[in-house]
Amino acid sequence: MEKVNVYDLEGKKKGIIDKPEIFNVKPRNDLIQVASNISQSKNKQAQGRDIRAGLKNVSESWGTGHGMARTPRRKGSGFPTARNAGRVPYARGGRRTHPIKSEKEIVKKINKKTKKLSIISAISASGDKYWVLRRGYNVDNIPELPLVIDDKIQTIKKTERMHSILCNLGLKEELTKIKNNRKIRSGKGKVRGRKYKNKKGILIIIKDDFGIVKASRNIPGTDVIKLENVSINRLAPGGVSGRLILWSQSAFSELNNLEVIL
Repeated sequence: MEKVNVYDLEGKKKGIIDKPEIFNVKPRNDLIQVASNISQSKNKQAQGRDIRAGLKNVSESWGTGHGMARTPRRKGSGFPTARNAGRVPYARGGRRTHPIKSEKEIVKKINKKTKKLSIISAISASGDKYWVLRRGYNVDNIPELPLVIDDKIQTIKKTERMHSILCNLGLKEELTKIKNNRKIRSGKGKVRGRKYKNKKGILIIIKDDFGIVKASRNIPGTDVIKLENVSINRLAPGGVSGRLILWSQSAFSELNNLEVIL
C-alpha cells in the first residue's frame, strides 16, 4: 500500500500514513459534471406568471362586416390597430402563448450510486497533480498530493496563525493569487448582496471543529468542511474537478472506511 507523509504545523514531515484506496479510482469527469448540475438545481428559485396576466382588459371582436380581422380589440384605446389587441397571443401587445409556470419541477434527481461515484471521483481527482493543475492551481511549492496535516490544525482559533500554517505548507503563492483576483461583478448583482466575485481556493477537510472554521473564514477562497458534510459543490465547484484539498490526519484516515465503487 502506498504511503503519504503527514506534516506538522510548521510544514515539516511528522510521520507517514497509508494512502486510502479511494485515490486509486479513475476520476469520472462526466459523473462529476452531472452531479454538480443536479446539485445546483436545488438552489434555483421557482418562476411563474399570474394566471390572469394579459387578460385584465376589456377586449372583444368587432365581428364581421368591417373589413377587419375578428381579433379581440381593446375598447377606448383610440384607433383599433393590431397592437391594441389584448387577449390573443399572436398580436402585438397580447398575452404570452405558453407562460412560465411556477408548478414546473426545477429540482432534478440523481441515483444514489451515481452520486456516490461522483464524490469518490472528485476526491480521487484532488489527489492527482494532473487534475489539480488542470483546474488552475499553482502546486510548484506544495510538497505532495494528497496533502495531509496534523490534527492540531483543528484547534487553531486565530486567522493570522492559520494563514501562516498554510504558507508553511507552500500555499502562499496560491493565497496571494486568489486575494488579488477578487473582482467587482458587472450588472445589477452589485446591489443585490453579491458585489464581488471570488475565486475558489483551498478546501480544508476536517473531522472535528475546535475553532478552525472561524479562523479560516476570513481567508479569501478558503473553505473548511467536515468529512461527513462533503458535497460535490465543495469538492468540484462549478462541476470542475481537481480542487486543492488539505486533509487533517483523522479525516484522511476515515477515507478507509468508505466503500469504493469500482
